[in-house]
Amino acid sequence: MKAPKDSTPDMLDPAEALEPRSRDADRSQLAILASARDEFSARGLAGARMDSIAERAGLNKRLIYYYFGSKDDLFLAVLERVYADIRSAEQRLHLDEIDPVEAIRQLVSFTWHYYLEHPEFITLLNSENLHCAAHLKRSERIQEMNSPLVQLLDTVLERGRRDNLFRAGVDPVQLYISIASLCYFYLSNNHTLSAIFGRDLRAPKAMAQRLSHMTDLVLGYVLH
Repeated sequence: MKAPKDSTPDMLDPAEALEPRSRDADRSQLAILASARDEFSARGLAGARMDSIAERAGLNKRLIYYYFGSKDDLFLAVLERVYADIRSAEQRLHLDEIDPVEAIRQLVSFTWHYYLEHPEFITLLNSENLHCAAHLKRSERIQEMNSPLVQLLDTVLERGRRDNLFRAGVDPVQLYISIASLCYFYLSNNHTLSAIFGRDLRAPKAMAQRLSHMTDLVLGYVLH
């Protein structure tokens, strides 16, 4: 007589058992962050509702509090995420591998087009500025997250100086702030600027002129 087959299932490795749960948790958190980004950018911090974020994500509201703690903590997590996204995209430009003048040109163009394609980045920053950066000041990651950009830009400037293309004494932080502000101000104030100057500053021709103007300004500053 054959011995009965063991009906007990094979024991799973604890790591294998936890892996699906970990993937589910990662997916849930990403869904929450994406939904929160849209809600905060549409309504601001004060107007955003956790119920709406949960509905957008298709998840129970309790999961939001479980993963992120509070509305303010979730807002900080969204800010860290959008900064991580733009910094990651900048790294993919490989500016340290191309001609220094072209690197500056590409950084201006990238920043302009990134803001155009990600208007939520501008609205989220507007909202955080209304709160005097209270959330970002609590972040343990934000400065470390942004330091590679400063190092990258400093490398580009140094190569340009060695090649006698760029003048000395250009602060990479100040330069990046100038690039960002040239793009940011125009786009975030486009409606009011169009109204007071009687121009459609969002028209394709005006947008192309703006990018050319910004590039010339920045290169005019750094070139020897």
